[in-house]
Amino acid sequence: MSLTRRETCVESRASGNRKTFSVSLLAMAVHILIHPTQVQAADNSSSTAASETQQDMVVDASIDDNTAEEQHDYQVKTTRAGTKLLLTPRDVPQSVSVVTQQRMQDQQLQTVTDVLNNTTGISSNLIDSERSEYYARGFKTTNFTFDGIPTSVGDSWNFGDAASDTAIYDRIEVVRGATGLMTGAGSPSASVNMVRKHADSKTFTGTVSASYGSWNKQRYVADVSGPLNDDGSVRGRVVTGYQDQDSWLDRYHKTKKFLYAVVDADITDHTTVSLGYDYENADTGNPTWGGLPIFYSNGALTHYNRSLNSSADWTYYHTNARKVYADLVHNFDNGWDIHLNGTHAENTFSDKLLYVMDYPDQSTGEGTTGYGSMDEGKRTLTSVDGYASGPFELLGRQHQLMAGVSYSRQHNVTDSQDGVTDLENYNIAASDMGAFNNGWKGNLAEPQWQGWYLNADDVIRQKSAYIATRLSLADPLSLIAGARYTQWSTNGSSGNVEKNNITPYAGLIYDINDTWSAYASYTSIFQPQTYRNSSGQYLSPATGKSYETGLKSTWFDGRLTATLAIFRIEQENVGTAEEGVYVNNSSEQAYYATKGARSKGAEFELNGAVTDNLQLTFGATRYVARDKAGRYNPDQPQTDFRLFTRYRVPSLPDLTIGGGINWQNRVFEDVSAPDGSTQRVYQGSYPLANLFARYQVTKQVAVQANIDNLFDRTYYTYMNNYVYGEPRNFSVSVSYQF
Repeated sequence: MSLTRRETCVESRASGNRKTFSVSLLAMAVHILIHPTQVQAADNSSSTAASETQQDMVVDASIDDNTAEEQHDYQVKTTRAGTKLLLTPRDVPQSVSVVTQQRMQDQQLQTVTDVLNNTTGISSNLIDSERSEYYARGFKTTNFTFDGIPTSVGDSWNFGDAASDTAIYDRIEVVRGATGLMTGAGSPSASVNMVRKHADSKTFTGTVSASYGSWNKQRYVADVSGPLNDDGSVRGRVVTGYQDQDSWLDRYHKTKKFLYAVVDADITDHTTVSLGYDYENADTGNPTWGGLPIFYSNGALTHYNRSLNSSADWTYYHTNARKVYADLVHNFDNGWDIHLNGTHAENTFSDKLLYVMDYPDQSTGEGTTGYGSMDEGKRTLTSVDGYASGPFELLGRQHQLMAGVSYSRQHNVTDSQDGVTDLENYNIAASDMGAFNNGWKGNLAEPQWQGWYLNADDVIRQKSAYIATRLSLADPLSLIAGARYTQWSTNGSSGNVEKNNITPYAGLIYDINDTWSAYASYTSIFQPQTYRNSSGQYLSPATGKSYETGLKSTWFDGRLTATLAIFRIEQENVGTAEEGVYVNNSSEQAYYATKGARSKGAEFELNGAVTDNLQLTFGATRYVARDKAGRYNPDQPQTDFRLFTRYRVPSLPDLTIGGGINWQNRVFEDVSAPDGSTQRVYQGSYPLANLFARYQVTKQVAVQANIDNLFDRTYYTYMNNYVYGEPRNFSVSVSYQF
């Protein structure tokens, strides 16, 4: 069989052979209510699709032959998420969420944090104005990959990962549960894969946009692509942007600029090479470090204006990220393909920060002390990954096989200086801090810096070999089985650690009918940790098991999918932040190993095109996580809902409206009170609503407006110290497409 560029022949359900209305009365009812005129046409296309064979060509969803409707979908038809096998989402035996470029545009999800805050099953802590950490199924998410290449992202130091701009990504894929087959060492919570845009257009095309919003936020983005030679076999794409903004926090100001450039070249009819460069630079004035004191000195809970900024006027944060990558794909005539890619990335940061400690007097605001930190860091990552995949025949049936190897080397270096005015207590004295209340303006004299010292200088290496196969055991039954062998090591200032591990993976998929499938999967957990205890030693690897079973369904030619999953996770030695304790008395958070952490629960997601006019994503999560001490990570919601919709008005086809709501249940945190006791602080359940509307003024010009936190709810994004979430805010944007 002869394949065109970026196509792969696999044994999979053809997206076109779904009997669209065979089972789902709910989907049919919604379809009829919203757009009854489409029912007959959809039913006719369903009958035609049903006559197709079970084995067909599955085409990468990123190529240019999608219909206009599919290019605006919230769902993709195929993905390599979870296994690296090219499968439909229904054939992946785990929960998979995809946030497409269209969804990011509609909801103005401009950073990775924005995306994850609106993804099914993901919750987050905004630790301060610059750092975020993410959770799924009760455990912290540390698996981040770029085009499938893993990198270690932690919250101890901010290298700008959370603020990475989504303008350069085609989509972001989130696989919940353990993904050791993909990432080797990794958490069982979720894996986040950022898929970069490619230069796929053989005609000159592009989009430029400008937006203005609350707190003087200005944003300008250009995305231009086109051929670089006469026949279009060499193509280029450039995405660049600039952002300037204040904040609901007093005195806060941030600028960001980014550039992404990629060249895709068809060396032959079967071979494509990509070369890319990614640059992002951010400068923040008056950033916060940590949050606001929870208690007054008399033990009463504090209440501040959301605009109160705990930083001093001399504080700043600067991040810089540079990445180069190369990717080669070759398709053979027999349906096999080879993928080779490599990345070199350098991230740096520098800062001066103020951390506010102790408890202010309720009347005067006096009594807080401080701690200054000046830090510099560099993270260098070099990764190479190669794999082959394709079909094979055995016992008269067609199957799939994928095998590969990978290598990564990550070098982390951080240095710090302490800033104090009181050498005896090694802090910034209360007399220097003055009154800390709603009148705080950050007019604190810069402290005395005590000289540079090394925080960490470590090299982390990971070598892996992996294999997976999808076996067609019978017409309705498939088995995905695989394993990954990992050699993991770290050496440097925190000691030398070496760990080897085999991570097995197994998943069964049973086709109940053309619409519904049942699945079950298992994988073991192996997670060497970059968290350190108070003496500077790395924690032992987290180990355990992850189980998942559920139902999946697909409607409307694969454009709408649903997943109902039940899961259980068992872990030992999970790193947990130790409140108020830092590594070697530095500004790096210290961790301890948790014993007997368990999580069990259920998730549901409906995502995609209900009709050609209505896109919808709805997710619901409920779990219970505990360890030997009680509820595990109690500051994370154990019940939450995520809803967002996009509706093109049929009577006004140039008008698109939509919106959604995120809701989470009550959470709590046990924190130290002024009298030395531990008190439990609660935050009640709350919703965050948002709206958007876009009007296509001409074929090229569109205007869009967004409102977030519509009802202006006050809430905390972190509860070890109070960090307030965004108040109500708006943005208006204009885009020109050519």
